[in-house]
Amino acid sequence: MKKLLISSKDISSNGGGERVGVNLANELCKYYELEVVSFFKENENLHFEINSKLKVKYLSNIKAKNAIYKFFMKSIYRYFLSLKLCMFIKKENFDFILANDGFFVPFFKNKHTKYIRLWHLQAPRKKKKIFDNFDTLIILSKKELNIWQKYHKNIKIIPNFLNKIPQKHTDIKQKIVLSVGRMDRGDQKGFFRLLDIFSLVLDDKSLQEWKLCIVGDGILRKSLEEKAAKLGIMKNVEFKNFTKNIEKEYLSASIYAMTSYFEGFGMVLAEACSYGLATLAFDVKSGPSDIINDKESGFLIEDNNIKDFTAKLKILMKDESLRHKFSKNAKKQVLKFEKENIIKKWLKILT
Repeated sequence: MKKLLISSKDISSNGGGERVGVNLANELCKYYELEVVSFFKENENLHFEINSKLKVKYLSNIKAKNAIYKFFMKSIYRYFLSLKLCMFIKKENFDFILANDGFFVPFFKNKHTKYIRLWHLQAPRKKKKIFDNFDTLIILSKKELNIWQKYHKNIKIIPNFLNKIPQKHTDIKQKIVLSVGRMDRGDQKGFFRLLDIFSLVLDDKSLQEWKLCIVGDGILRKSLEEKAAKLGIMKNVEFKNFTKNIEKEYLSASIYAMTSYFEGFGMVLAEACSYGLATLAFDVKSGPSDIINDKESGFLIEDNNIKDFTAKLKILMKDESLRHKFSKNAKKQVLKFEKENIIKKWLKILT
């Protein structure tokens, strides 16, 4: 059995990249002798359930106590840990290295080891020198393929997979709009503009029974709550903490709204479709256009066109038959992200 190592920035965190890494590890360990190496360990317990057969190695237990620590860890200490990982790889003689993070720098490489980098975000503005250190770059969406092909000679597209296509289907009569994501500095998920949009929606008196549910945690949570209060819509907006039982949230809503400024793939959007939610999203780089078939399984809207997003959201809220159409088509659309289909793509590369 061939040996595979998957590296992660912090396997104990609840980030989307870590979630993808855990999902991959849980599946690929059926085909490879697999070990997960995490640069850091911020939390004592893993947020995502990992196969008990898997070996997990932590390179450091140092916790980021403040901004200075974080800078040190990202700018200096990561290189020391990368060197440490290179030595470990050389000793264990892995067949494949899958870097599921932006931290690992392969300063030197084993001659017979294949180095693969999984990129979770949009394409950078210019080529990064570190790309040359990897044999293959895996991207999640075809949206920016032409850019990526200028950066590296061996680009492969493998989207994230859904662990399961649920049999359950949400009730599209429910008057709840859902959005899920981390409330990190920079507002990647665009929750501030989502609140502006929902405020405009509620100007229509016929829609004032509707509620917006935002599920997530992060440094911007308080600021988002303050903005909702300032807009005078707090009675129609509910903020919830992240939950492992996210299925409950999908099944309690009929519409999923994604207002992100950028995505690598848009896992929660695909999950929402799998539960039959009607969806709409800004057509950002990258991800939404791989998941939503515009006007058939949802709405794709020009990025930052707040007026159009508001109008399309109002149309969906008012038109139950359209929600039903989008719901039915969305569930079909995401069948291509079934786990079995995606794992076949990985096995083809890991040969």
